[in-house]
Amino acid sequence: MPTLDWLSRDAAFRAAQQVPTRVLRPHRAGPARVGVDGAADSGNLLIQGDNLEALKALLPFYRGRVKCIFIDPPYNTRSAFEHYDDNLEHSQWLTMMLPRLQLLRELLSEDGSIWVTIDDNEGHYLKVLMDEVFGRGNFVGELVWQKRTSRENRAPISSSHDAMYLYARGGPAIWKQHRNLLPANDAGLSNPDGDLRGPWKSIPFTAQGFRENQMYSIQPPNGPALVPPKGRCWGATEAEFIRLRDVERRVYFPKNGTGRPRIKQFPENQSGLVPMTLWAASDVGDNEDAKKESLALFTDREAFGTPKPERLLQRILHIATHPNDLVLDSFLGSGTTAAVAHKMGRRWIGIEMGEHALTHCLPRLRKVVDGEQGGISAAVGWAGGGGFRMLQLGAPLFDADGEIHPEVRFADLAAFVWMRETGTALESLAPATPWLGTHHGTAYHLLFNGILGDRRPASGNVLTGAVLAALLAEPPPGHPHDGPRVVYGEACLLGPARLAAAGVTFKQLPHAVPR
Repeated sequence: MPTLDWLSRDAAFRAAQQVPTRVLRPHRAGPARVGVDGAADSGNLLIQGDNLEALKALLPFYRGRVKCIFIDPPYNTRSAFEHYDDNLEHSQWLTMMLPRLQLLRELLSEDGSIWVTIDDNEGHYLKVLMDEVFGRGNFVGELVWQKRTSRENRAPISSSHDAMYLYARGGPAIWKQHRNLLPANDAGLSNPDGDLRGPWKSIPFTAQGFRENQMYSIQPPNGPALVPPKGRCWGATEAEFIRLRDVERRVYFPKNGTGRPRIKQFPENQSGLVPMTLWAASDVGDNEDAKKESLALFTDREAFGTPKPERLLQRILHIATHPNDLVLDSFLGSGTTAAVAHKMGRRWIGIEMGEHALTHCLPRLRKVVDGEQGGISAAVGWAGGGGFRMLQLGAPLFDADGEIHPEVRFADLAAFVWMRETGTALESLAPATPWLGTHHGTAYHLLFNGILGDRRPASGNVLTGAVLAALLAEPPPGHPHDGPRVVYGEACLLGPARLAAAGVTFKQLPHAVPR
């Protein structure tokens, strides 16, 4: 497969691996929680910090769990925006994008998808880059969004669209099974033949290409036998056609019974419409709609320079997600993705580096929780509710000498150890126990930070006979285990024979933790 080559390409491919894993902590300047009655703990996260480091920090907890990623990265248009450096040298832009795409891929679920907006300054390079990161076979399509309807007379050619590249982690076939169709349009219903079932509309009974079992002849009521038009075949096998005609009575012959057959679609039979690649501003909004939404939200400050309209994100999330699915935007901007996800009942994580995480994202999402009625609120019946937590990046798990940083807590290290051992995200932790869970028949335990309630070196963090007996005798309720175990701890006072008899592999902190 062709690949891109640029200055510092090799370093870019190593960047994600070399970024230290940091802990996430409540934001010191912003509120730790927004929402009432526990709603702030619903899983929604607003994170301020460098998105490369933030994505790395999320991996132990969310690897393989994000259903939909939408990002609107800097387009590298050689112009300056207040909130973004959008004037990077081409190779710098590629170096910036590559490690972020690599981490985003790891966060995606097998049935998840990533949508990336771009224009033609870097679009074709981005396509090749994403082919390399996500796999060319996982490309679903390029969507064209009409971002403006007015003409720019100062330009050589007036640009009216952006592109969106859509990739599915598990490939188009798997993603198709989980994606949603667009609502069917009931316009155009009529009843020219007086069908007792009521008004209907019809679709052609032909398909593109050649399929031998769909190349039969059909006899209309009032004309000569028909064969498919050149380059097409009938829309189903002959047996299926007969069923549609004689059993479901859904075949209609236009032109007074002489035309090619069409299939009746009644409102209750319309499951929806397959999304097309051209998205008109009239359907999903354009830049002007987005600016109006932004101005309405931020009446006391300058609006964000490059927002996306809420209807655009509504369509993406409708197609790609279901209620309670997790949505991620690591270039959150003014907060549109998180706002729309919140209103649509999706869980969300938004990452923003600049001060507008506090000046734009935070107040906007507070207004969403309070029930603001802009954007798609009326369309989805939004009345407020829910909540979120605001976080920032803390210390790295390991310091420059490879030792565990003093700020690291049990849950931080537990999630990291579990991910390194199993390649999956840690689902949950039983309270006050070193038990992390089982994976492929092996149980994992972590003795760290006095998890057993005793911080003395000879007790809670060291594998002794008493501690081993506790591990063997007291697995969390509902998790009996008599197979092999891996135990991480500061030290082990047991000999190889005792460990082997118990089926235990001991790994010493911190250096035995795979980095």
